[in-house]
Amino acid sequence: MEIYGIGGSTIDKELKAIKPIAHLVKPIQKEEFQVRIKKATDLMQHYKVKAMYLHAGTNLYYFTGTLWNSSERIVGALLFQDGSLEYIAPEFEIGTVLDFMTITGKVNGWQEHENPYKLFSNILFNYGIHEGDVFIDEATPFFITNGILKANSKLNLVNAKPITAGCRMFKSDAEIAIIQLAMDITLEVQKAAARVLRVGISTKEVTDFIHEAHKRYGVVSGSYFCIVLFGADSSFPHGVKNPKNLEANDVVLIDTGCMLQNYISDITRTYVFGEATEKQKRIWNIEKETQQAAFDAAKLGATCGDIDAASRKTLELHGLGPDYKLPGLPHRTGHGIGLDIHEWPYLVKNDNTILQPGMCVSLEPMICVSNEFGIRHEDHVFLTNEGAKWFTEPMCSISDPFGVWIC
Repeated sequence: MEIYGIGGSTIDKELKAIKPIAHLVKPIQKEEFQVRIKKATDLMQHYKVKAMYLHAGTNLYYFTGTLWNSSERIVGALLFQDGSLEYIAPEFEIGTVLDFMTITGKVNGWQEHENPYKLFSNILFNYGIHEGDVFIDEATPFFITNGILKANSKLNLVNAKPITAGCRMFKSDAEIAIIQLAMDITLEVQKAAARVLRVGISTKEVTDFIHEAHKRYGVVSGSYFCIVLFGADSSFPHGVKNPKNLEANDVVLIDTGCMLQNYISDITRTYVFGEATEKQKRIWNIEKETQQAAFDAAKLGATCGDIDAASRKTLELHGLGPDYKLPGLPHRTGHGIGLDIHEWPYLVKNDNTILQPGMCVSLEPMICVSNEFGIRHEDHVFLTNEGAKWFTEPMCSISDPFGVWIC
């Protein structure tokens, strides 16, 4: 069986052929951050919570446009029902915080020897909040929540997920445009990675190529992550400690993505380098059928759990599983994506979240055959008023995974 689009090229040739395109999409504009804050404050009024803390990381960025990484020092912002923002940061970082700030607000500083949690409590006092519920970003480290409660034990810290997820699950047109271009870039990188394969190539060589290819497309940071697995290693969904080099007739699994304008792509491609066995062909085709079943179940008004159930029903019809048993699907069918590679909603059987326009999720019902091989087709969809649409089209066939010839 001839395999199309696999092997036959070189790393140097593929890198030289790439032209940058990452600049073709606009970043999120200030006006959109303001819309997000308005939606958050409307939800705060609905839940009757007067303040919400946003910790450094993706939630702080999503609502305020302020990029800051979490560390051992508290950096974040308190959002109040009237839309006011009060930032909190070490005194020596205030200048940098102001430089990164998109939605402005007062920055409250604390010196290294001072207690920042008392400052946090005092900011609340200034807004008349002495006790009761305060929503806390679910990604806030324990040492911060513990410090806040020690400073004011009358506060009741509540998980802010109803607001953070309630906003972030629904992507705007601008967000979808960024994710689409990121996915387009990663798919082209996947195609190029398949072409550079040769017997004896190491996973590091492929990983390094994928990183550089993402950079050549204009993604300055390169790959956000990269998993390259050959042969039996592919039966372990997220890899092994010492991955093997490529041999003839190995299953190849590559899972990678990049970060573009702070949004992430994530695509897995699985195929055979050489001649596939009948078992590999059978499982590959079942995986394709299962992914399609997940797509068909991704209907407005259905639940996230319905998609996972559709995947498992298809596998069981082929004698795989049931549930998480191998050979079969050892994990959930998929996850949301956006500023985080894994975010709400999650396609797992106990998730009753209703599918609505704006949601973006992966469909990756991987089939693992223990210590032999694994097949994962991973593409993402976004929900529109007309239903689900693919960001990237699924693989074509095991002999032509990228649709070079027959698709």
